[in-house]
Amino acid sequence: MFIDFTEIELIAGRGGKGAVHFRREKYSPLGGPDGGDGGRGGHIIFKADSDLHTRQDVRYRRKYKAEDGSSGGGSRKSGRSGKDVVVLVPIGTLLRNKLDNSIVADLVNNDESFIVCHGGKGGKGNVKFKSSTNQAPQTAQPGLFGETGNYEIELKVLADVGLVGLPNAGKSTLLSRISAAKPKISDYPFTTLVPNLGIVKYGDYNSFVMADIPGLIKGASAGKGLGHQFLKHIERNKVLLYLIDGTDETPYKSFNTLKKEILNFNPDLGIKPFIICRTKSDIGNKLSDEWKKFDKDILVISAVSGEGLNNLISTLVKSIQ
Repeated sequence: MFIDFTEIELIAGRGGKGAVHFRREKYSPLGGPDGGDGGRGGHIIFKADSDLHTRQDVRYRRKYKAEDGSSGGGSRKSGRSGKDVVVLVPIGTLLRNKLDNSIVADLVNNDESFIVCHGGKGGKGNVKFKSSTNQAPQTAQPGLFGETGNYEIELKVLADVGLVGLPNAGKSTLLSRISAAKPKISDYPFTTLVPNLGIVKYGDYNSFVMADIPGLIKGASAGKGLGHQFLKHIERNKVLLYLIDGTDETPYKSFNTLKKEILNFNPDLGIKPFIICRTKSDIGNKLSDEWKKFDKDILVISAVSGEGLNNLISTLVKSIQ
């Protein structure tokens, strides 16, 4: 299951209490203060992990609480810091504070981490309160509370190539043919309800990541269908691969519909490199005259027969390098 949005509550650990303690030695029964500081409360840390592709683990745990710090001790011993909670998330994870909708973290690199909620500072022990006028302080500080908050976690797929097309344009079939991905494939709209990722290998040891973005429809940029849920995943693809059904009687109109929805959603996507493919060449139908309206070279492929796939992969490799 692909999980790309969830809400969680985070509670960092409270700092430990400072100690009120006095030295008790054989020849110094009324020794001075030696109470140590309390330990820091545990942080809550988010860390990107390239082995994860969905937020399914986080989905089933809506609350994270870090350990409190331990109290200080005698002999100026500081308390132990609370254990941090490290939440592993996929690369491409955005974290927003629900209070003001601000972006707190944007984890785009493997092993990148960010302290979302800091643990509370430990309280000072009574040794810190000794002065010329107070040689035996009975005062120590309590630990401070850790940071808390409610957050939205969102995943935007990070892929080299994003497949864009109307429903049933052949995106899932193509992905299953040139990678090891096994997306659901059927001849009806919205078969793909979540982005599917596939690793496309080329050469001896090289590969790139391709994302099958669920089919777009007119009005997607305004939220029609599952528009916003789909379009956000296009923002981080290096290259967009438009797939136009070879049996489409109005292919140029279909392409412009797709491009318009993408630009309406985010005008910055207009500068992203793109490639156009005519799919289902194996069917052998008479092509629409609208294909002549395109002013860009069009690759012709068939995910069923394999026609043009090697050329497509070579073209994509050149585009993402």
